[in-house]
Amino acid sequence: MALPVELVVFDCDGVLLDSERPAVRVDARVLEAVGWPLSEEEIVERFLGRSHAFMTAEIEAHTGVPLEPGWDRRFQHLYDEAFAALAPVEGVVAALAELERAGTADCVASSSSHARLRSTLGRTGLLPRFAGRVFSSQDVEHGKPAPDLFLHAAATMGVAPAACLVVEDSKYGIAAARAAGMRSLGFHGGLTPEHWLAGPGTRTFADMRELPALVAGAVDLPLP
Repeated sequence: MALPVELVVFDCDGVLLDSERPAVRVDARVLEAVGWPLSEEEIVERFLGRSHAFMTAEIEAHTGVPLEPGWDRRFQHLYDEAFAALAPVEGVVAALAELERAGTADCVASSSSHARLRSTLGRTGLLPRFAGRVFSSQDVEHGKPAPDLFLHAAATMGVAPAACLVVEDSKYGIAAARAAGMRSLGFHGGLTPEHWLAGPGTRTFADMRELPALVAGAVDLPLP
């Protein structure tokens, strides 16, 4: 039998924040500007859940042209404009409150940079909720789908991987959870098709109102 859940590890974009759609639209403009036009569907397939460093490396590999340090700063205003009306994913604030009342420990482990996490979580009022418990791909050598970030978060929080439950919306995040030996909940209420998430140790769902019950029932979810 799997261990009871001692720690819920949340991805940020697309799980806590309804940020994936505006971000992908801006990504399309950015990629076209640097010489690699992709459709929004292709961007979701290639980059949803991956780090900025990964995206940079992929652009350079595709175009054969090195990007100058800080190349993305000239596009930051586009993301700022897109996130001006950023909001939490529908139902997640109430779900977080219910988990807190139940005494469930949690944290954030995201492919985004710390600066972006401070900005986006701050815009939506969720930053204080996770104060001191926000982890970024910048903290580890290898981002998702490698297990490093989730293992780092668990070790910092003092919880065994088998007692963690990851909440993710990307196939790369779910792959990272499985590689870390953690059970997961795959949220497909946004851009990600359910079949990208389904698999060993994972239960899929599309409504954040279901989250507290899913966390409570995850003790019966087998380890991947």
